[in-house]
Amino acid sequence: MIELVDTNASAIAAEFVRNRTQSGSPVMGMVLTMIVVVPEEHAVRAMKAAQEASHEHPARVLGVILGDGRGAAQVDAQVGIGSGWSGETALIRLKGEVVKHAESVVLPLLLPDSPVAIWWPIDPPEDPAADPLGSLAQRRITDSALVTHGHTTALTRQCAAYTKGNTDLAWTRTTLWRALLAAALDQHPTKVSQVVVEAEKVSPSADLLSAWLGHRLRADVERRTSDGPGITEVVLTGKDGEISIRRGDGKLATVSSPGAPDRPMALARRAVPVLLAEELRRLDEDDIYAETAAHLLKAKPSKSGAKAR
Repeated sequence: MIELVDTNASAIAAEFVRNRTQSGSPVMGMVLTMIVVVPEEHAVRAMKAAQEASHEHPARVLGVILGDGRGAAQVDAQVGIGSGWSGETALIRLKGEVVKHAESVVLPLLLPDSPVAIWWPIDPPEDPAADPLGSLAQRRITDSALVTHGHTTALTRQCAAYTKGNTDLAWTRTTLWRALLAAALDQHPTKVSQVVVEAEKVSPSADLLSAWLGHRLRADVERRTSDGPGITEVVLTGKDGEISIRRGDGKLATVSSPGAPDRPMALARRAVPVLLAEELRRLDEDDIYAETAAHLLKAKPSKSGAKAR
């Protein structure tokens, strides 16, 4: 990594060109620009996650650390290629007045004629699309599960601010649950009259899964509290009995359905780089997430303080 002190966007771009010239063609397969807006104390972990995700989606990754907005403007950067990265990377630290105009530094560094994705690993803006950096991207990725304050309202704020291109990793965490539940209903078609979702007290993923089930099945949803980790059980009640998926250890689930033996299924909680890679596979609008977010705002599931059975 090359250190650039008190630099600017032109110098960072020139360093990209110099690195590309020295390295040859491997970086020419980059398919997108990924912006990571992260506090200093979380930068190493976030950039590591972006690095792992870039193995599936070669990208120019621009880490942006917004420092103290007081004082003289200063831009410092670490620029490099290789060392585990499938494309180019720059970790950019902004201080002073330029913090208020971060987009002016990032815009010249976007790959031409390529999509842009932005990810806030922690504490996203309340309206990502209206954020100056967020407005540069076609895909805006937040994570309501990883906020430092306002845990109970973080997801609601993101749903209320939904705009085409927005998504949340809390939704991505439900992908495997949704696939298993859909498969179970395909095997045992029934009219579901009652749904129970059990999870940790604060679980944006459980709230989204509840909203999705309520919207798609047009059924009442009860949200119960368990000790976790994450979502621990979903029960669908129909005229033929219960279809349930129980996962107590965060790794292995048991699928139960009427007239069939219980089946163990792998349902491990996935790491952030895997979730991030999944979101980068599609940069168009996620219509199902949009519908679910709207439904969550209209009808929140009833809650029970009972612990999971």
